[in-house]
Amino acid sequence: MSKRRTALVAVLALIAIVVVLVAIAAMAPVKPAMWGLSADAPQEKRWQAVAPGRIEPCSGQIKVATAVVGVVQKVLVKTNDRVFAGEPLIQLADDELRARLAAAETQVALRERARDERSATGSARTRRKALDAVADAERTLHDARSAVDRAAARLRVSGGSDADLTAARLAFTRAQNELSTRQDELRTAEDDGALPTSLEGQLSIARSEYAVARSALDKMTVRAPIDGTVLQVNVRVGEVVSPGSPQPPLQLADLSALCVRAELDERDLGSIKVGQAVAVRAAAFPDREFEGNVSSIAPLIEPGRLEPAGSRNQTDVDVVRVTVGLTGAGELTIGMKADVYFRSEKITAP
Repeated sequence: MSKRRTALVAVLALIAIVVVLVAIAAMAPVKPAMWGLSADAPQEKRWQAVAPGRIEPCSGQIKVATAVVGVVQKVLVKTNDRVFAGEPLIQLADDELRARLAAAETQVALRERARDERSATGSARTRRKALDAVADAERTLHDARSAVDRAAARLRVSGGSDADLTAARLAFTRAQNELSTRQDELRTAEDDGALPTSLEGQLSIARSEYAVARSALDKMTVRAPIDGTVLQVNVRVGEVVSPGSPQPPLQLADLSALCVRAELDERDLGSIKVGQAVAVRAAAFPDREFEGNVSSIAPLIEPGRLEPAGSRNQTDVDVVRVTVGLTGAGELTIGMKADVYFRSEKITAP
């Protein structure tokens, strides 16, 4: 009887051990997480591969540099400010250039007076009027841009209004269109007109010198190349900046569209297609899942750079860079680490 009890106890113990082992195996992750996230897959989703990545603006981070060497006179924006394309960001000291512009303007006025003492008829008169119209349109455009700069600066210091800035930008757009129209008329007049006289040539040279002086002055204002948000301001008033500075004075990006730049193991490249649906998970939001689609796959295999700390050797892993467009970025932040799960159930058109 004791032998039967001993055998029964042994069988029950063996069954218990098997049950425990099966339970442990069921809870084991299929594949380790890339950035220390939970190893579980997104719930009820299937995936073909997992790749580490970072959140970035789809436009990329734009490093805004100066076109010339200069001393910073004003910093007009700060981090997190939203800016529009063409808005002034930094003003460099420009007293000398303003003096040169004034001198060039005086020369233009003198040459215009000397030219006007000689009358013109026919096609020569038409060309003269077209040249004057272009010069006037260029001055109007310059004045309109200055008005936009003043309106934007007033708005930054709470002394202006959105309506004033909007009106100034509309006037600037109209001035651009007017200049384009006058330039077209000048090209037509030049095709039909006679050769310019000596006085007209001298005026053209003076106007060219004035345009050069005005262009040099414009370069003392660093402007936003796109609509976006200021990410960093790395310069102070009084500092000297140059085009070759190792650290750009400002960085900005368009945050309206975020992407994930992921590094996919080359062995998984054959199973990934443009338009493929993905799930994105970040360590900062372990219980959330963000949706997206593969927007591009780089045509180049290269060593990985995003391997987690402690990996055996980063150069041992060759990857292809995959860009994933997010359909709802939520609270995701630029530079944040994320894991991209490539799903197999559907592919959408890019």
